[in-house]
Amino acid sequence: MDRIKAQRQWLKSRFDDNEEDEIKSDQELQLPQPPLQKPYDSNAEILALPEVTENVLKKPNIMEILKDRKSNRVYSEESLTLEELSFLLWATQGIKEIRGNNYAALRPVPSAGARHPFETYIAVNRVQGLKNGIYRYLALTHELLFIKEDKNLEENLSRLTLGQKFTGRSAVTFIWSVIPYRGEWRYSIGAHKPMLLDAGHVCQNLYLACEAIGCGTCAIAAYDQNNFDNYLELDGDDEFVVYAAPVGKVL
Repeated sequence: MDRIKAQRQWLKSRFDDNEEDEIKSDQELQLPQPPLQKPYDSNAEILALPEVTENVLKKPNIMEILKDRKSNRVYSEESLTLEELSFLLWATQGIKEIRGNNYAALRPVPSAGARHPFETYIAVNRVQGLKNGIYRYLALTHELLFIKEDKNLEENLSRLTLGQKFTGRSAVTFIWSVIPYRGEWRYSIGAHKPMLLDAGHVCQNLYLACEAIGCGTCAIAAYDQNNFDNYLELDGDDEFVVYAAPVGKVL
């Protein structure tokens, strides 16, 4: 990973055409690819999610969904069902198909080279059947990995998003981290631009999926980077928070 960090530093001088040709990706160097999903302790608390079905849809018409889509910052006190949460997780980062020997994952959102460099964390405040706290979505098996309980969830989320109180009042907040090496393995320093574009694809799917089930969301890019990374126990270098979006039932 030290070599990858050196390549990122080189990005500052990427306009030097004489040096650009010297950079090769790890895929070109025939080095092993990173896993499609961040490893985890198999002895940890893992919860199966319900099968994703159309039963949760309140607006099946795509034209209606696109016309009504907007940012929502005010949510009711109503809880999400586990079926609704399952649908939102699948719609944003679920697995449709694995290609090759765990070579690539096809998902409901596009990603450059099918690298899908994100991990999905959720801060659960009001979801039926789940205790409040932080979870990670295990997309390969459609499960939730329980990370920790947080009795001050509302206060912490508002603080971490720089005083945006509606974040803490949501039923659940989606938090996406990025693992840059997943993209860098194939594209070297050229991976960074498409990774940012890919984050937009993921969040837009959340907007549309929320609208389809009678929920609202609002994308958030203003947050305390270091403290958010620490809150999710991320190193801030090889994995760090890149985007967030509170979700709740609309009034």
